[in-house]
Amino acid sequence: MKKVRSATDDSSPKNLAVLLLLTVLALLVMGYHPGLEDDAFYLAAIKKNLNPALFPHDADFFRLQFQATIFDKLIALSVRMTHLPLAWAVLLWQLAAIFLLLHGCWRIARRCFSDGAAQWAAVSLVTALLTLPVSGTGILLADQYLHPRTLATAAILCAVVAVIDRRFWLAGVLLAVAFSIHAIMASFGIVFCAFLLWSLRGWRREPSVTAALVFAAVIPFGWIFEPASDAWREAAATRSFYFVARWAWYEWFGIFAPLALLIGFQYFLQRGARIGKSDSTGESTALVPLVSALIYYGVFQTVVGLGIMLPSSLERLRPFEPMRYLHLVYLFFFLIVGGLLGRYVLGQQAYRWALLFVPLGAGMFHVQRETFPATAHLELPGIAAQNSWLDAFAWIRQNTPVDSLFALDSHYIELPGEDYHGFRALAERSVLADYVKDGGMAARVPRLAPRWLKEVQAQSGWKKFQAADFARLHEQFGVNWIILSHSDALVSNGAGMSALISNPAASGPEVARKDQPIGITCPYQNRELLVCRLY
Repeated sequence: MKKVRSATDDSSPKNLAVLLLLTVLALLVMGYHPGLEDDAFYLAAIKKNLNPALFPHDADFFRLQFQATIFDKLIALSVRMTHLPLAWAVLLWQLAAIFLLLHGCWRIARRCFSDGAAQWAAVSLVTALLTLPVSGTGILLADQYLHPRTLATAAILCAVVAVIDRRFWLAGVLLAVAFSIHAIMASFGIVFCAFLLWSLRGWRREPSVTAALVFAAVIPFGWIFEPASDAWREAAATRSFYFVARWAWYEWFGIFAPLALLIGFQYFLQRGARIGKSDSTGESTALVPLVSALIYYGVFQTVVGLGIMLPSSLERLRPFEPMRYLHLVYLFFFLIVGGLLGRYVLGQQAYRWALLFVPLGAGMFHVQRETFPATAHLELPGIAAQNSWLDAFAWIRQNTPVDSLFALDSHYIELPGEDYHGFRALAERSVLADYVKDGGMAARVPRLAPRWLKEVQAQSGWKKFQAADFARLHEQFGVNWIILSHSDALVSNGAGMSALISNPAASGPEVARKDQPIGITCPYQNRELLVCRLY
């Protein structure tokens, strides 16, 4: 195979302008939700770096895992250097992450397709599908908030370009950068680059590649091998994707269908190459090696992933999340599909592009609005929240002591109207462990599991809590603030809640009856929630 020609205008002003436009369109379709889901950890870790006084009671729920990444330190450093407000800095980082990911897709597309329509169709399809779920893994191609996976993926895509261009030491450095941001994703990137190199037939002729890839593959986090416990198994049970034997049929379809289609693409492209139609210019491209590498990578990782996830004896390896290799399979699959559609279907016909991308973008937008119906699609800095939970979190952030310790329903993140926003990241206060997100962290860091289980069990039956239950939390953990829904408060009227609902401005010991075991006053309420102090 000929050496693939490097694109000379990957960074031309015109191309960068189009990519910037696609970045904005991607944000408009996918939405922007800081503090959402896993950002409960990431944003909290960034804030802890900027203000060490935060989270004095519960920082371990994000600090232990974050020892293996520079992500939170990098974002915090950028805030200190630029003096930008954190909310604006995170938004700019999110835009930059999406732009870099799409730019990496563009550079790969240029090396796979000579036709401009195919190149832009490849990038456009990825743009439209960034919030597509990856089957059975619990992740998307890109998240609606700043996630280290997006930055790591952008670095992996640059490494793929470097491998295609035979700049192998650069590929190793880029993979090492990706590893420092998100170790698991980078490990998948290393494996894929190895298969791509093999497909390009450069392995034996380039001994330096082995050293570069080995350098990038060192894994420095031994806490993942801590022994399992019953508490850890309880935490692991909160992650349904750890148990592939329980997957639905469509999740299995999502594993094997892309591989089957890729094999079909490979046959089609190789057959075209044999009859001299591999490229409109007659020059060899990276498309066939990329497809071949993706097939080898997919088959290899499927065997490895199932070999780890199925046997119960290997349960402690499940936090490595080996099935998330599908993230790269999906990303490259849709990049290839988009390029082929651009070459053979869309061409230069504007109406064909509109018929594909307008409904596709509208559909993805609609799914996002249905997923987070109680929240603004773009939660931009300076715009008032449209969500009662976010209003309550803002009041807490501005009106409670930094060393406060909160308790609330351990399933709060799944409640109607909450829309999966994390308390720590947005309220900036410590809180007892929740079942959903902290359970995932305890599954990754086993030493957290006993504490997680103890705190979750202490909050069990929250909707029926009485004054004695709140007193127990106060005495056992030091909880001094709680969040209740109005329905919870009505059930708990033995704690004096009914009086507080009718008089939310009340404060002080006079609110609690003398026969109650603890004083409760609720200085804040909105249409759904009360924020109450225990004393």
